[in-house]
Amino acid sequence: MQLNKMVATAVLMVSALLAGCQTTNPYTGEQQTNKSTKYGLGGVLAGAALGALADGKDGALKGAVLGGAAGAGYGYYLDKQEAVLRAELQGTGVHVYRQGDQLSLIMPSNITFDSSRSAIKSAFYPVLGSVAKVFKEYDRNLIEIVGYTDSTGGDKINLPLSQQRAESVADYLVFQGVPATRITAFGQGSADPIASNSTSAGRAQNRRVEINLLPAPQR
Repeated sequence: MQLNKMVATAVLMVSALLAGCQTTNPYTGEQQTNKSTKYGLGGVLAGAALGALADGKDGALKGAVLGGAAGAGYGYYLDKQEAVLRAELQGTGVHVYRQGDQLSLIMPSNITFDSSRSAIKSAFYPVLGSVAKVFKEYDRNLIEIVGYTDSTGGDKINLPLSQQRAESVADYLVFQGVPATRITAFGQGSADPIASNSTSAGRAQNRRVEINLLPAPQR
């Protein structure tokens, strides 16, 4: 019973620290709790359990606090990075999508490449420059760049085209100073459609490049 009280106390302490992570969604105006709060509370419970096994009630309290801080760390970092990317990319046509500890930028081909081409449109260079600037400032991610096409043309055309488009984006980020060691680039052709390929609007959505930001391994 005493151990449960100690864990509850730690949860309250870390929750209070994370309460400041609540923000207003810039698109809906609604209050939302940042992902870091969820990570932090998850870390509290995990840390408390491990600490209790190692050192009883004192270990539970210490483990909960440390676990909460560690759990909130990358989530809070990603919250800040997400906010900066949304501000930089507002009105560009690039969609910023967040799921858990993965942050993705979805770039439709109509703003990035001409039809059947892998050379980046000149008008899109400033947008990628803004992306590169944020990636250099926030350098705790691995950068996965994936090219996609619609289902027309077949794999013989689509796979190399999607690969070349992903590599074009990667090359420009490196040119802008993002370390190549953080970047992987590959094409998926018509795999993983996000809309129906039976309509022109759906095919346009499927022709895209995605940049996925993933947590780098701890050193």
